[in-house]
Amino acid sequence: MFKLLFSRLPKPLAWAQLSHQKVRLAVALTGVSFANILMFTMMGLEALISDGTTTLHETLRGDLFLMSSFSPTLRFPSTLPRAYLLQANAVDGVATAAPLYLNLANWTNPEQLDATVETGEEGDVFGTQVRVIAFNPAQPVLDLPQVDAQRDRLNTPQTVLFDELSQPSLGDIPQQWAATGDVQTLMGRRRVTVVGLFSLGSTVIEKGNVVMSDLTYTRWYGDNSLKQVTLGVLTLEPGSDRATVQAQLQAHLPETVEVLTQDELIAKEQRFTASDPIGIIFGFGSTVGFVVGIVVVYQVLYTDISDHLPEYATLKAMGYSDGALLRVVLMEAMLLAILGFIPGFTASVGLYQVLTAMTRIPLAMKGAVALQVFVLTLVMCGASGAIAIRRLQSADPADVF
Repeated sequence: MFKLLFSRLPKPLAWAQLSHQKVRLAVALTGVSFANILMFTMMGLEALISDGTTTLHETLRGDLFLMSSFSPTLRFPSTLPRAYLLQANAVDGVATAAPLYLNLANWTNPEQLDATVETGEEGDVFGTQVRVIAFNPAQPVLDLPQVDAQRDRLNTPQTVLFDELSQPSLGDIPQQWAATGDVQTLMGRRRVTVVGLFSLGSTVIEKGNVVMSDLTYTRWYGDNSLKQVTLGVLTLEPGSDRATVQAQLQAHLPETVEVLTQDELIAKEQRFTASDPIGIIFGFGSTVGFVVGIVVVYQVLYTDISDHLPEYATLKAMGYSDGALLRVVLMEAMLLAILGFIPGFTASVGLYQVLTAMTRIPLAMKGAVALQVFVLTLVMCGASGAIAIRRLQSADPADVF
């Protein structure tokens, strides 16, 4: 491809055209970089929402999962009777069937609670909602070493493990727990004690997570709450064929129960996120960045061609074909794409780090996202060059005489 671009004209010509006007080149590169930053930001935030919502799914310790077919997502789950887990456990190939309970509760920042006690003013102590993750400590369902090492602590009623990657609005629990080893606050108007920390990660929706035992779960949601589970976590016997067991479970259980693999569970969550209005907005933002880049590069190339129209006409008179001149313009567009991508990529990596520090939601530059933006940048600049080429077609050799 590059040989074709350089086949008829000296190699420095495209660069000479661009670099002749330093200010114009700087403006063009700024426009391309801005378009890149906008696309990186929108795609990064979209990935942050999508990936963050599946963090819990990825840490589940199971081979198959039972979920209500009425639940489009674990963020707003419908429950299913615990009796279905007993039915699933009777199917050949299933070793264990453990329940997982998910819910929400208001979490009070301990500092805010202490200030209320000292001043005697009631204040707003209801706090921010956290996601409650509950299970039987004797049947662990999370593949998190920190949780496994502290499961015995959960046997004490009204104790929880706190996610140290939760949002700052929930309080500086990690620092307080490291200093005292005992942090108490209110969760849903009840006293709760933090007896350990773990790392899972917050999301845009869930500001934080706490892990508790199923016994403690009943203190908040009632004795009957254990009869309805959010997710059934199944492990299979060694040597069992997962697809076969999955088909047997689906045939054995009612249609209101879905039997999913972990990949299918994650894919279901991602589909819901992609159809969510927030995901659509971020996708639209990426499109806006793409269009902005096309407009900026087109204006630069169009102006450059207009300023050098006599020179292009002279080259035509010397025998250069329209195709050779068109390749020069396209080469200029590719140079703008490459040179503009580098600062845009660098600035976006720094922006990701700032957003991670501000939100405590991990946001890393992924190779797939970087490649996607780079390809879009090439297409963006190529499209601009293709549009600007129409101006070059008006270059008439007669204009130089």
